[in-house]
Amino acid sequence: MPLVIFLLVLAITILGVFSIERGERQRDQAMMGRTALALSSALERRASVNSSYLRAGAALFSMQNGVSVGIFRRFVSEMRFDSDYRGAEGLGWAPVVEPGQAAAFDQQLQALYGTDINLHPAPGSGSRTKIVPVFYLEPETARNRRALGFDMYSESVRRAAIDAAEEGQRPTASGPITLVQEGSATDAGFIVYMPVFSSAGGRTTLKGFIYSPYNAPGFLASATEQVDLNGMGAALYDDNRGKRRLLAEIAGPGKGEARVIQHFSIAYRPMTLVITSSRDGSLSLLSMITLLFGLAVASLLMIVSRLLTQQALEDQRALDWFAEQNSIRNSLTRELNHRVKNTLANVLSIATLTRRRATTLDEYADGLDGRIRALSATHDLLTQSEWGTTPVAAVARAELAPYAQGMDGTLETSGPDVELAPNDALSLGLALHELATNASKYGALSQAGGKVSITWETTEDGLARIDWVESGGPSVPRERSRGFGTDLIEKIVAHELRHPVNLVFAPEGVRCTLLVPVRQPSQFAIRARS
Repeated sequence: MPLVIFLLVLAITILGVFSIERGERQRDQAMMGRTALALSSALERRASVNSSYLRAGAALFSMQNGVSVGIFRRFVSEMRFDSDYRGAEGLGWAPVVEPGQAAAFDQQLQALYGTDINLHPAPGSGSRTKIVPVFYLEPETARNRRALGFDMYSESVRRAAIDAAEEGQRPTASGPITLVQEGSATDAGFIVYMPVFSSAGGRTTLKGFIYSPYNAPGFLASATEQVDLNGMGAALYDDNRGKRRLLAEIAGPGKGEARVIQHFSIAYRPMTLVITSSRDGSLSLLSMITLLFGLAVASLLMIVSRLLTQQALEDQRALDWFAEQNSIRNSLTRELNHRVKNTLANVLSIATLTRRRATTLDEYADGLDGRIRALSATHDLLTQSEWGTTPVAAVARAELAPYAQGMDGTLETSGPDVELAPNDALSLGLALHELATNASKYGALSQAGGKVSITWETTEDGLARIDWVESGGPSVPRERSRGFGTDLIEKIVAHELRHPVNLVFAPEGVRCTLLVPVRQPSQFAIRARS
């Protein structure tokens, strides 16, 4: 029962923890969904605003005969691009240059920025159809200065975006690249190109591209300033044509496996945002508290139930013990009553028969005293054995003890270890007392040279055969009066032993054979021995 209670409470606790964890997962999933939507929207907004600036710049520059450094810088300054929209690296202008004009363009670069800036990579003979070098890039920082003069059309990913922007005449994002500004760094980035056309005489000519370079980690970090990740992780992927490539990642403090995927686009370029849960595989605080509380309650209930069960078992054992003791007491009372009645009956019979055979008061008193003493001696043996089995040898020694010393006759006893029941031992003791009394008065124990032999053995039918043989005493007369001892042995003892007694008064000495049942203790014991 204690184990059942423990398992029941534990099962309820585990069910509660499971429910809490499921609710936590659902809440976490909903929070990740909201965060993914908010963060992707923030990224789209930044890119959309930037694309609007590019469109505005393209409209402005298309109406100019040329894009001078003054016009470009005034445009960037009025847009306040560098202070309000920190997702991009800046705003740049890249004219379209014919390969034959590369040397003249290189001189323009050096005249504007110094001799350390030149067109790179240098165009080979007939290797390029056109050149799209970086001519302006604001804000003018040491980082952006690295990109000045770089021919973006010389690199395949940028070239593909430039061609797509020219064809679509709209802001177009490139695939993942490493910006020239990065130097030796390897952060991923991308560029959004907006083509600038001029119309003259009904003819449309591509003048160049206004563009914005993006450092992907910086772009993602700028969006998180508006959206709190709450410890969740975020990863930005380029997802063009099903090929997902990592652009930037913000790792969360945990190692959660749950995630939400949000698809969106930047300048017509498919992007994917993956939000990772802040939770790891461990249980939540509420689940841990519930589990520990449940285990504590289950353990406490198990201990209390165990104590109550033990107390109930001890009480039941006590009740069983009291019932057993009451049964033993009743049995002892009945047994004592039975044996007292038997003993009193024997005493009454002895007293009656002794009175009938006695001729004087002294003879009556001596006979009655000896026989009662014989009963007492046997009772002492039975008391010592707690009214259990009593050996035949012990009964014989007790009854013949008065004649073992100070007599000229000889006493011999021999036989195997045979245990008798209490009532049978009392009857045997009376018989041996009468035979010994008769032998001391008239038989082998009454003169020197007399001998009494008591031998016993067990028979196949579960009896003890006890033989009393006298020899060397006075000759037994053929004619003699029948005494009380004879009646006691042949009537009372034979009745108690439930077997006839063979008593022979031969001239050479008295012989007596008694058959005593050898019973198992379970047949007469009041209770089993401990």
